Amino acid sequence: MRRRRNVKIVATLGPASDSREMIRALFLAGADVFRLNMSHGSHDELRERHRLIREIELETGRPIGIIADLQGPKLRLGSFADGRAVLKAGQRFRFDMQDAPGDATRVRLPHPEIFAALREGATLLIDDGKLRFRVLSVGEQVAEAEVVVGGEVSDRKGVNLPDVILPLRALSEKDRNDLEFACRLGVDWIALSFVQRPEDVAEARELVDGRARIIAKIEKPAAVQKFEAILAEADAIMVARGDLGVELPVQSVPTIQKRLIRHCRAVGKPVIVATQMLESMIAAPVPTRAEVSDVATAIYEGADAVMLSGESAAGKYPVEAVTTMNAVAEAVEEDGTWRELIEASRSPAQHGVRDAIVVAARAIAETTDVRAIACFTHSGSTAQLVSREKPQVPILALTPKRSTARRLTLVWGVHCVVVEEVERFKHAVISAVRVALREEFATEADRIIVIAGIPFNVSGSTNILRIAPMQERLIFEGEPG
Repeated sequence: MRRRRNVKIVATLGPASDSREMIRALFLAGADVFRLNMSHGSHDELRERHRLIREIELETGRPIGIIADLQGPKLRLGSFADGRAVLKAGQRFRFDMQDAPGDATRVRLPHPEIFAALREGATLLIDDGKLRFRVLSVGEQVAEAEVVVGGEVSDRKGVNLPDVILPLRALSEKDRNDLEFACRLGVDWIALSFVQRPEDVAEARELVDGRARIIAKIEKPAAVQKFEAILAEADAIMVARGDLGVELPVQSVPTIQKRLIRHCRAVGKPVIVATQMLESMIAAPVPTRAEVSDVATAIYEGADAVMLSGESAAGKYPVEAVTTMNAVAEAVEEDGTWRELIEASRSPAQHGVRDAIVVAARAIAETTDVRAIACFTHSGSTAQLVSREKPQVPILALTPKRSTARRLTLVWGVHCVVVEEVERFKHAVISAVRVALREEFATEADRIIVIAGIPFNVSGSTNILRIAPMQERLIFEGEPG
């Protein structure tokens, strides 16, 4: 099964998409990677979804990536005596640690770490920013504030603090348990919420211990400020625009998105654009024109993947949402302006043999009639470097490791195929040609580029490039050994 686009689609599974028939329909409609949201569902439910994905993978013969998205620490208010209260702009309001239900003058805030971090003048947001407060004074277990933007507030609404770095680790006790469960289950990626500093990613990496790759979710102002250090520590990035739009001025989110994508492209690490991409399709069978433009913008910028959340997890039209996203992606990538923008925003190559090889492969593809670039990869890094170059021809990633193939389903332009181990370069050429023919990337009359590393099956050894006519397999197959 070959996609007719380069950008990948991530679909979140949930109550609307937890049957085998629905997951299969989502995959056939265009989903390349499935996201398991650890904030919702029991371990038994998540285990069942994982099993169904792997069954569909076996049935279709195509690798499918799975992301386990950790919840992260959740900061919430306590409850109100009447279930809710109405606050007016300009009034005083107190947050404290008392157990008593709240009212229009105060409410419980059961997070001592917040009081430890708050400072006079800091902003405190409730219910995704619908209510806004300015902190007037802070004690050990109390904060006096002024209501800047009022309204109705109800029990256990979420709390955001855009001005402070909280003394919280990204991994709560629940997250640690979920992480271990997901790794034992065999997911391909762990998405880490509430990242504020590179040390958060390092802590998760130690716990993962090589069993999965790590996606750092950028959803806090502190993460934006320390992005380059976080990017160096992570394997991939998710631009989580929902929380970013709460904690930062909403008008700054598009420029942040563009900057983060460009940084990720420069170092060859996957980047996902997420949150509210086709939000209206939770309840409607068609998206708004603005949502279509939003998806298209991420594709024009060169994002590796675009993600559906509630649209596929809890919406009325999950298959239609994936179908729409797939159609938008195909239409954008047929536009000549898309290719111009991709090439104009390409970053200079880094120094090294591997970088020189993949840059040469891309340049040859631009100036000859080769049909694809086939790369043999053990860890996936060579395929990611080829993807970084955004070549005009398809990328075939050939690997003997199924885990590598699954991880590469998140990477722009990469078509992953699991092949047998090879020990000699001529066997690599034969294998690449056979795959290109079988998967319909080339015909008998075409040529492909084959890149690999000698010695084989050693990560980071890419050092050879060959332009291979498809008939070359007949010559090699006739040779002894």
